[in-house]
Amino acid sequence: MAIIANTYKTYETKGIREQLSDVISNISPTDTPFTSNAGRGEKLTNTFYEWQQDSLASADTTNAQIEGDDHGAFAQTAPTLRIGNYAQISQKDLILSDTQEEVNKAGRKSELAYQIAKRGKELKRDIEAICLANQAAVAGNATTARKTAALLAYIRTNTDFANDGDGAGGGTDGANPPALTSGAPTTARTDNTNTRAFTETILKTIISKGYTSGMNVDGATLMVGPAQKAVVSGFAGLATKTYQMTAAKTAAIIGAADVYVSDFGVITVVPNRFQRNRDAFLLDFDMVKIRELRPYQVKDLAKTGDATKKLMIREWGLEVTNEAGLALAADLT
Repeated sequence: MAIIANTYKTYETKGIREQLSDVISNISPTDTPFTSNAGRGEKLTNTFYEWQQDSLASADTTNAQIEGDDHGAFAQTAPTLRIGNYAQISQKDLILSDTQEEVNKAGRKSELAYQIAKRGKELKRDIEAICLANQAAVAGNATTARKTAALLAYIRTNTDFANDGDGAGGGTDGANPPALTSGAPTTARTDNTNTRAFTETILKTIISKGYTSGMNVDGATLMVGPAQKAVVSGFAGLATKTYQMTAAKTAAIIGAADVYVSDFGVITVVPNRFQRNRDAFLLDFDMVKIRELRPYQVKDLAKTGDATKKLMIREWGLEVTNEAGLALAADLT
């Protein structure tokens, strides 16, 4: 049908108000399975902090003694290991004009409050990714920032990686970080330049190694990247899907998880967007802690003009109570 001449339409109208939704859509994920489930250690009082590790002697099948024997020789007592790490400063900054805070905005009343909340989520994501990165400890100095050693710099006892006898060849050999008898690990693990597919055999290998070392496998968590989560879903030992924890409690996985039934206990399988897909961690969360020298805080920076400046900061560090209670499948495709 035709439009009658001189019909006044919206196309010619001046002054129609814009329609802008008061909902701001942000799909960036903020779930942090590792730091959310890790323990909280005692408050730090120094930028370098330490803890002790110990273990029992291996079982002795020759432990049989002569009746009435006189005891004159004593076994040497092994001292505890004094292991440490450094606190790292992580921050986010913000500057916005004072006018920006006063104008009428869609979706938020205060631009300052909105941006501070956003920076807080970003900082939380950064710390999650740092904990799971291949990062060694850095003591720091006047020109170099301190860095906390991440999970990969500690795990060496219960591992399976490319070129350790599993038949994968070529490229740079994968290698565990050096043995640590004191201090913080200043050398990260060595990644193999070639990777191999994650298989149930590899998973069973690290589970068996962990159990043999004394790891509490029953109730442990297999934490994998998105690509490996799809692989694990095809493993024969995956017992049930969409296993739901309905209440948060100490050392419990918060959210939905799959369950893998191993020979040594039930393991929850949790995906993590912020870890490398080449790593699969088998974790007893009693063995890892996030410690703080300075908790999350927002600092007011000096006002030098018609703008507001803020600095969000957290000084924190990772503690791996005993790395033999953790396991790692590395160099995965």
